[in-house]
Amino acid sequence: MILALLTASIKVSAQTKRKPSDIVITNFDKQGNQVIRYIKVGDAIDAHDGEIALFNGSYYLYGTSYDCGFEWQNKNAAFCGFKVYTSKDMQTWTDKGYLFNAKTDVWQTRCNGNTYGCFRPHVVFNSKTKLYVLWINVYDNVSGYRVFTSKSPTGPFEEVAEPKLAVNAGAPAGGLNNGDHDTFIDDDGTAYLTYTDWRTKGTIVIEKLSGDYLTGTGEVVRSVTEGQTEAPGMFKRNGIYYVVYSDPNCGYCSGTGASYKTAHSPLGPWSAAKKISDNSCGGQPSFVSTIKLGGGNVYLFGSDLWNNAARNEALANYYWAPLTFNADGSIIPITCNQPFKVTGSKIKRLPSAVIKNSIKGANDIAGNVSRLQTFVAEKTGMLSSIQLPVYKAGAVNADLQVAIYKVDNNGKLIGAALATKNISARDIGWSIKRKTVHPAAKVVKGELYCIVLSSATTAGGYGYTYHHIDAVDKNKTFGKLQADTTVAEPDKQLIYKSVTIK
Repeated sequence: MILALLTASIKVSAQTKRKPSDIVITNFDKQGNQVIRYIKVGDAIDAHDGEIALFNGSYYLYGTSYDCGFEWQNKNAAFCGFKVYTSKDMQTWTDKGYLFNAKTDVWQTRCNGNTYGCFRPHVVFNSKTKLYVLWINVYDNVSGYRVFTSKSPTGPFEEVAEPKLAVNAGAPAGGLNNGDHDTFIDDDGTAYLTYTDWRTKGTIVIEKLSGDYLTGTGEVVRSVTEGQTEAPGMFKRNGIYYVVYSDPNCGYCSGTGASYKTAHSPLGPWSAAKKISDNSCGGQPSFVSTIKLGGGNVYLFGSDLWNNAARNEALANYYWAPLTFNADGSIIPITCNQPFKVTGSKIKRLPSAVIKNSIKGANDIAGNVSRLQTFVAEKTGMLSSIQLPVYKAGAVNADLQVAIYKVDNNGKLIGAALATKNISARDIGWSIKRKTVHPAAKVVKGELYCIVLSSATTAGGYGYTYHHIDAVDKNKTFGKLQADTTVAEPDKQLIYKSVTIK
């Protein structure tokens, strides 16, 4: 039996230049659980602290990857690189791989756990050079950024000369000079970089870029904010410029405020700050993207729903919602729990949706803690494959074991395992991904069987996904392995699985 894959409930109707497009965005289910966003083959999206851009009718989600095990401030952690995912409808995403090869010695030296890391991929298109320009935040040079170009929005991107910026130009190379940033293109094609000045303890700076978008010009406004801020996102609406930012700054915090300022020129003067959220819907502000649809512009606010300030953020989710405005142009405070529907430039809040949402299970499969799921064989034959969505957390030192048992109607295991297979720890990443095992166990139609996940690891653990179900026949869904084994509550489909019998 193959269970349907659950993706984020984001739907976009067919888009044309003349007709408005409907977008429905839901970030949380009715119980308040975060929606996990998947690519179409079943792996969770692993792209964080980046942005969503719209190029030539396709959406591009850029972000930092954590799947290889990158951990902030862990000196032994490798850098994973920057990912890009594409979609025509913001519902079905396709993994387009890495923007450039970050496995080289050069990039590991620049971005691994021995440094502060590399973050915040932002891509814009230069209509004059016909090149896509990528800016990333680094901490191994003076400017705090490195710049790349490509003929394609998915890359591969090639690095150009290090940019020169007016702020902290005399600071030592390598360190907390400049941080989180955003790239913004005005109506006339002029580009600006808005970024965080760490030497002034987190003030926001805006600097005009050169015509090719590859470096600064020295035309700059400093101290747009008073300090203790970061992660700016800049956009323009009805002749007014806006900068939205994290207020206060707080790395990997789950619930940071969001404020904004306005101006009639990118270089100011800028207004007093106004707050639009106390917790950014459980995350930290990441971007505001101007999405130009057939019926008007949508200003899409995004925040990273960090995973409880974990050093590895492969499991972090996302909050996406269009900003709404009062008649005077002020931003209406963000409402987090309600879904949104966008038709052209008109935005309507919808009733809370009932979503059969896939949820992260605890990463506690280790030692004497196992997780299990029963299933009924739909036909007699050979159990040829099982797919399971799993991930690891921590420095595990043993493989994940998948065993198949026959069980009775009380969930009691009958005899020895019909088959036992291991998934190597090296083959399991920190982001949720389907892994396949081939048990080659004989099963009989109508009989009850059990999948048991366990590991002998004495460090870290393995995790899984599950989803809520409305009604459960306990005799047909859950079994008890042993007295000291943790099992799931009876209202949850414990393991998202795909079982193939031939």
